[in-house]
Amino acid sequence: MRVAGARPAMRHVPRKRFGQNFLVDEAAIAAIVDAIAPQPRDRVVEIGPGLGALTRPLSGRLEHLHAIELDRDIIARLRAELPATRVTLHEGDALRFDFSALGPRLRVVGNLPYNISTPLLFHLAQHAAAILDIHVMLQKEVVERMVAAPSTSEYGRLSVMLQYRFDMEKLLDVPSAAFRPVPRVESAVLRMTPIVRLPHPARDETAFGRIVAAAFSQRRKTLRNALRAHFKGADLEKLGVDPGLRAQDLRIEDFVRLADEILTR
Repeated sequence: MRVAGARPAMRHVPRKRFGQNFLVDEAAIAAIVDAIAPQPRDRVVEIGPGLGALTRPLSGRLEHLHAIELDRDIIARLRAELPATRVTLHEGDALRFDFSALGPRLRVVGNLPYNISTPLLFHLAQHAAAILDIHVMLQKEVVERMVAAPSTSEYGRLSVMLQYRFDMEKLLDVPSAAFRPVPRVESAVLRMTPIVRLPHPARDETAFGRIVAAAFSQRRKTLRNALRAHFKGADLEKLGVDPGLRAQDLRIEDFVRLADEILTR
């Protein structure tokens, strides 16, 4: 879904291929901006400004705002309505955008389209060193997976990979009625704060990601079966991991220990 202006001057037909659902509820807009709490000199980039529901109040509080938008019609509209001295519009795909190029202590804001939310979150994780915090609105069930604890049904690959690098806090729910057209799903706003010093750093994060993906590729299977390409049951036991458990029962440090072990072979 994309955020758009509450009272657009011209009618814009939402495009399904861009996942556009326009936020129109003034109370929800105000609550999101208050949760972000932008300060004048903050370096902020908005992903998918749409017709400007968040862009306008954010630019009113900031000395300058960056925004990334893929829809050329929306870009032309925003450029006509917003002063370039206050808002820089970057035309392009956020999945290919170099967030680190905007400078350090970057604050990222956005309402992420469901169809690219997971790869976009992983892309942001690659730029975590340059990011101060991230405030995003996502499908509610995605947010619940992101903040899920081990041994719950929502806990999965997304939970592990993002909690490895970020502290995460669900801030508020946004009902489907707050959008036009009304989507079939509820949304929620999440704050993600990069962890400066990782409590359980992996020796090789590629190996870590590979082990996590393998463990959850068949989440109903036990680790003995899901990770049989990497470990025998006895090997898991030596590492303090019960081979009879499932991936959802492991903590981040358990996955790190497994990933570090395969590097020694």
